[in-house]
Amino acid sequence: MEFLQPPGWVRARGYSNGVAASGRTVSVSGMIGWDGQGVFHTDDFAGQVRQALQNVVDVLAEAGARPEHIVRMTWYVLDKHEYLGAHKEVGAAYRELIGRHFPAMTAVQVAGLMEDRARVEIEVTAIVPD
Repeated sequence: MEFLQPPGWVRARGYSNGVAASGRTVSVSGMIGWDGQGVFHTDDFAGQVRQALQNVVDVLAEAGARPEHIVRMTWYVLDKHEYLGAHKEVGAAYRELIGRHFPAMTAVQVAGLMEDRARVEIEVTAIVPD
């Protein structure tokens, strides 16, 4: 995996500008803050992020992939202010579950998610090296 940092660009904080990788591609659908049985245990934004990231890790494991194989993440949030306001808790959950691995990322504020209680949805692409 090669993290792409064009010469002269300011280093991205918390993500990479791009990632080049080769191997087996694993696509993870958007994961929300409910558990494997479809039950929400919190309406707290950071708590839902933690559960969504745990769900990502669990799905990756089914393919023999680990968090360090993630090359791209897209975060869909209902409220960017809620996202920004929870950055410390979100960062702690991210480091605990994903580690200090920062793939290419996009975060987008959306008008709604399919599950009414969901505050965030995270989708991932991973590349497992050959």
